[in-house]
Amino acid sequence: MATGLDGFGPAGEFTVEDLERMPEDGRRYELLDGALLVSPAPGVWHQEAAGTLYRLLYQVCPPELHVVIAPFEWRCGRGTALQPDVLVARRDELLAVHSGGFLGQPPVLVVEVLSPSSRRIDRLSKLSAYEEAGVASYWLVDPDPQAPSVQALDLMDGRYVEVGCPSGEQIWQAQRPFPVTIRSADLVAGLRRSP
Repeated sequence: MATGLDGFGPAGEFTVEDLERMPEDGRRYELLDGALLVSPAPGVWHQEAAGTLYRLLYQVCPPELHVVIAPFEWRCGRGTALQPDVLVARRDELLAVHSGGFLGQPPVLVVEVLSPSSRRIDRLSKLSAYEEAGVASYWLVDPDPQAPSVQALDLMDGRYVEVGCPSGEQIWQAQRPFPVTIRSADLVAGLRRSP
């Protein structure tokens, strides 16, 4: 029987227990339906967009919710454990987690910042996983310094529907999970400013 990695289960049959034994090597290890996803450390534009969006959401987040930035794990069964770049969850569900190790309930918002290595997975596989698990809102952020954008999807009748897609200087007012104003260009503006 072929193994996925030395000392781990068969390829395609990884579990959350296997994730706990992954090396601490700067890569992000996630599971999607038992398949191991390994991502390299993100680039500076990715980190700028994720950090800026985290700060923006944190400033206006209502007290019953809380904003968390990666790495932090959301587990959806034994074969799926994902680390969204930014997530918003109910505060009581975060505090109910034993020692704060991982979230066991679906977040109310998941944000994935696209990178060359994750673009296809974020737009297809993760979108399906979040939709199926009942994550109310899913945002895909493209941190392209020349054309930053946010594609916002809300769950309606069990399917994601686009509710906003601002790019560049366009302003969009999100309603879910709470009101917040987004201008895509602001997400990467910190690196575009002259010193």
